[in-house]
Amino acid sequence: MTAPLLTRAQARTRAAQARFQSMRRRQSVHARLAALEEELQESRQLNRRITELIDVVAELLVPIVDRDEERVNEVLEQYRKSIV
Repeated sequence: MTAPLLTRAQARTRAAQARFQSMRRRQSVHARLAALEEELQESRQLNRRITELIDVVAELLVPIVDRDEERVNEVLEQYRKSIV
């Protein structure tokens, strides 16, 4: 009589452990997803900044090649104001 009770209790324990492990995995996935979303946002911001720097370099190269010192100084001044 006690053997079936013990077997049933063991089965319930295993089921509870399985549910607990499943719940932990879901929480772990949510935490990893949140971390990935933060990293993605940071990457987007860095990519935007790189694009802005590339634009500034492109704006500088043309006046430098043309030896237009006035335009070079103007572009540099605009860039310095934008980073403050």
